[in-house]
Amino acid sequence: MKKYSSKRSIQILAHLLQQYGIADIVISPGSRNAPLAIHFSEVDSFNCYSIVDERSAAFVAMGMAKSEKKPAAITCTSGSAVVNYYPAITEAFYQNIPLLVLTADRPTDFVDIFDGQTIRQKDVFHQHSYGDFQLLEDSQENAEDINFDIIKKAIELCFEKQGPVHINIPLEEPLYELVSELPTFPTVEKTLKHKEYEIPSNLVAEWHTSQRIMLLVGTRDYSPELENQLTQLVKNHSVVVLSEANSNLHHEKFFRHIDRYIFNFTEEDYKTYAPDLLITIGQNVVSKKVKQFLRSARPKQHWHLDEVWQPDTYFSLTEKIEVKPEVFFSKLLKFINLEPRPYFNLWDVLRDKKDAKHELFLNTIEFSDFYFFNKASQTIPENYNIHFSNSSGIRYAQLFDFGKRKMYCNRGTSGIDGSTSTAMGFAIKNENPTLLITGDLSFFYDINGLWNQYIPPFVRIMIFNNGEGNIFKIIPGPGNANPNTLDEFIATKHRKNAESLAKHFGFSYIRVEDEITLDRVLENFFKPDAQPKILEVNTHGKNSADVLKSYFEFMK
Repeated sequence: MKKYSSKRSIQILAHLLQQYGIADIVISPGSRNAPLAIHFSEVDSFNCYSIVDERSAAFVAMGMAKSEKKPAAITCTSGSAVVNYYPAITEAFYQNIPLLVLTADRPTDFVDIFDGQTIRQKDVFHQHSYGDFQLLEDSQENAEDINFDIIKKAIELCFEKQGPVHINIPLEEPLYELVSELPTFPTVEKTLKHKEYEIPSNLVAEWHTSQRIMLLVGTRDYSPELENQLTQLVKNHSVVVLSEANSNLHHEKFFRHIDRYIFNFTEEDYKTYAPDLLITIGQNVVSKKVKQFLRSARPKQHWHLDEVWQPDTYFSLTEKIEVKPEVFFSKLLKFINLEPRPYFNLWDVLRDKKDAKHELFLNTIEFSDFYFFNKASQTIPENYNIHFSNSSGIRYAQLFDFGKRKMYCNRGTSGIDGSTSTAMGFAIKNENPTLLITGDLSFFYDINGLWNQYIPPFVRIMIFNNGEGNIFKIIPGPGNANPNTLDEFIATKHRKNAESLAKHFGFSYIRVEDEITLDRVLENFFKPDAQPKILEVNTHGKNSADVLKSYFEFMK
């Protein structure tokens, strides 16, 4: 016999989650949120997952929401458990990944009287959420009707903004009173908003008068509709499309390796290759060089296309177009002439030159992180979703061709925490296998991402372990520090490996330390197995940072 929570607020919450089709709920253990855990786990339409570490749990749910393209819910007990959600909430906020954050709380009268596990939870995520709500306790007047309206508003906001929304839930004791039957609640009249858009005539005019049109696509999920629209724009060489690995766009006329082409740009090159109309799509871009280039170029017109975010990243924003790019281009393509422009040919000549040099360099490289990424890009099966960790991982990925594989990275805040947990959450909800390519520090920082009983056997993890945060040997600046300071406190040199962790969490494990072994084991690594697998590529003692620097020197 099923047993449900007697808490009316929890019953209403579950009913409304069902009404809006929110099924995935990640639960971290605790007593104050026990009514939610008990109730949700008894409702057949919910998929409940138990993840102990709240920080990991929130990233796991974020991965699920990214995979399913709809909100996932997280719930935890009161107190410090709540703020362990914060790293994932900030990431979801800047990536626009829908998370419904359900935090159990002590009664409002208990705040700041030094009662156990009681902190100021109301509005705790205010700076990085799209809505902050607090339910009434069941004993308060009109609590049922008011809570119904609050929860409905919160859920619809989560859908509308595609980002984190917080509902704080004060719960009075007793917490474990249960019932075997639930009341009937009314069907919800959904009031989700749908934006209409008509393209202004001045934008069409600006398009036709612009001779140098550049589209820069940042982080975004794969969209066949957008890919088709941008393909129409480039087929007659009308525009230049710059994209990155995690832009998830694929066409031979897109410029997919930005840093290959512009890393060594001079001030004169900035002027030569500058657009007069810049159209930006998606979110964060990985390439710092393209930011420097466009901030220096200062295009006359800059349109940004996004439903939520309108950042003036390049200090030249002239049009905030608050609509999905697919909707915008479906309108624009009806009005514009797709005439060839010499601007495309200018960039195409640059690409041919740099791509040829790239291929020449590949013939010279020794075993290193660069070697590993080149080999991985040629070997990963096409049906894999690839998640990259920050920070050097996603930067290396920009330099190589991974084909049409779907690629992801937490570039909302660009932190190293949560990369493993996000990938595992994504894998749990996706029918295709998932590969995480991660650096050593990012992997060790988020080892609780493997403390997860739901990881499918077709998950694969590749760790390129260079024994430090090698990014700090790559980017300019840290090298000015005293070498001992750099190694201990910035790059954080270490001699750890993942073998014991792999065994502890039930992963098969392989370690390679040279190119011959790497070439030999890669094919078998992706073959089906009863366990998920970790391949650790040990590049300790190799000058991976120097190899990368020599690459960019060679590309001049």
